Amino acid sequence: MINVSETALVKLQSLMAEEGKTIDTSYIRVGVTSGGCSGLSYKMEIVNEQVEGDKVFEDKGVKILVDKKSLLYLLGTTLEYSGGLNGKGFAFNNPNASRTCGCGESFAV
Repeated sequence: MINVSETALVKLQSLMAEEGKTIDTSYIRVGVTSGGCSGLSYKMEIVNEQVEGDKVFEDKGVKILVDKKSLLYLLGTTLEYSGGLNGKGFAFNNPNASRTCGCGESFAV
């Protein structure tokens, strides 16, 4: 399961509205790619449809797509959003990560 915090939900709804999309008709695709300071980086985008092989999760009305390769790295993760002075943006609170870089955008398992 992948979860969405309340603050991330509000920001996702706002971003979707800016793009003329809604939480009911769009998906959030999250995944992992090679790279970054710690070896693996997160990726996230708003999409309109699933791809064959996607695993679909839903939390707080947000439909989340994860490809098979990324699934093992992301199970149990919570998508969070911070709008504070120390950094603004989405963050992945990932219990599978053994270490993360200072910016929080890459991790290792």
